Formats: sequence, C-alpha cells, structure tokens
Amino acid sequence: MAITDIFKKEAKKAPKAAASDEKKKALPAVEKSKSAAKPPKKSAALAGRVLSGAHITEKAASLADNDQYIFRVAKTAGKKEIVAAAEAYYGVNVLSVNVINVPGRRRRNRRGIFFEPGFRKAIVKIKKGQTIEAVPK
Repeated sequence: MAITDIFKKEAKKAPKAAASDEKKKALPAVEKSKSAAKPPKKSAALAGRVLSGAHITEKAASLADNDQYIFRVAKTAGKKEIVAAAEAYYGVNVLSVNVINVPGRRRRNRRGIFFEPGFRKAIVKIKKGQTIEAVPK
C-alpha cells in the first residue's frame, strides 16, 4: 500500500501546479510605464559611501549664500552618484555638480618628509530657496 500512496501524493501535487499556471495566464499583462516608480535604493548606505562630510571653510560659507555647498566625497564617486546621494540624504533638488581632485602635499617635520594624502571635493548647486543645514552660514 505504501507504493500506491506515493503515486497518490504526486497526483495531488500536479493539479495545484496546474491551477497556479492557470492563474498566471488569467492575470492581465501589466505594461511598465516610464512614470512607474522604481523601488528606492538604500539612500543612507549610498550617502554614507559617497559623502564623507561637509567641507567647511570661509569660501564654503560664502558659496552657501548662492545655494552652493561643498562636500568631501569618495575618490571613486562620480557626478551621478553624488547627485543621488545628496538628493536622498538631504532631500533637496540638485541642479549641478562640479568635482575637484585636491592633490596631496609634501610635509616636513624634524623626523623627515612625509606625504599627506589628497582628497576629492564636490561643489553641489541646489534649487533656489532650498537649504542644507549641515553647513553653517
């Protein structure tokens, strides 16, 4: 009897699979439109990898009056990644990004000469009327 029970179980499983196939066929095909929202990426993780922090200087404070903010960014970050990170983290509309590679410098002290590493910074221009509170004015 055990052998016949095995065949009965397989026979029971087959109609369920056929029923699910029928449901899939019965559903209308949904076309993807350009306006359909994509699932959001991990914005905090992206911002953490791309934006290192605000670059605070006198020049940065004066640029903040013109809706431009300066950030230190990862050396491998591109302009599109910087735009996505700034928009996701600060909730502003970014109009343009200028990226500057600041070279490292040679420093001397009584122990000898050493090389200070360079960094990359981005000047982010945002929509007029919006502000980023991370940079003091």
